[in-house]
Amino acid sequence: MNAPTTVLSLLQRVSFLPCLPRAALSFAMALAAVLPAAPALAGSFSVTPVRVYMSPRDRAVAITITNEGDSPVALQADINVWSQKPDGTDELVLTEDMVLSPPIIKLGPKARQVVRLALLKPADASRQLTYRLIVREIPEATAPKGNSIEVPVALALSMPVFITPPIAKREINCQANREGVALAITCANTGSAYAQIREILVLRGDAAAAPLARFEGGAYILPGARKSIGISAAQPIAAGEATLKLTFDDGKDQSFVVRLP
Repeated sequence: MNAPTTVLSLLQRVSFLPCLPRAALSFAMALAAVLPAAPALAGSFSVTPVRVYMSPRDRAVAITITNEGDSPVALQADINVWSQKPDGTDELVLTEDMVLSPPIIKLGPKARQVVRLALLKPADASRQLTYRLIVREIPEATAPKGNSIEVPVALALSMPVFITPPIAKREINCQANREGVALAITCANTGSAYAQIREILVLRGDAAAAPLARFEGGAYILPGARKSIGISAAQPIAAGEATLKLTFDDGKDQSFVVRLP
């Protein structure tokens, strides 16, 4: 199964809950983070790119939305300021800092349209600005059949938008503690740009030895936030010195020497 099919099948399982839009959007966000090379898919439409990078000089960028289905689709876009609480919990607040033109997109079967995402406020020269572009399907009203009422399925995708000045950099520091038989790796971002941790290896001794524990995922840590990541080991890990090797979404590594209690 290829990556887009996987995203599609998982989104169809979670995004149909109209009473839980934030949960569905958070799941879509995680999927987009794990699969950056593939277009983001939700039901019958896709969006490219799945992450938007802009510099302070960029006033607008192009985004391609494609109707992958055999029926017309109507979509609406919202833009949110994306921040995190100190514990790493995401917060989304609707904003007029950016605009997608047009904000409502109607596509025929297999049609595509290029839209423009524009920044309306001055960019910050010292730190990264982070937003979430949320593209939602507008469900069509469905006439009831007999005594039944058909609830339309409305899907959504959430894409991160980063506006980054050259001076903005991530600064990550990590510690390790135990939570029962698992390890809790707590990482704080004291920098001025996001960090996304794709992998954490817990190592000891020979660098060529197999890791004691491994995390694979796509954990975002925005500036000023920290996040605790649980890692389960196949075998109990003895107390003592160990090395945490982090790999970020840009392919760069960073290591920390920690002491496990």
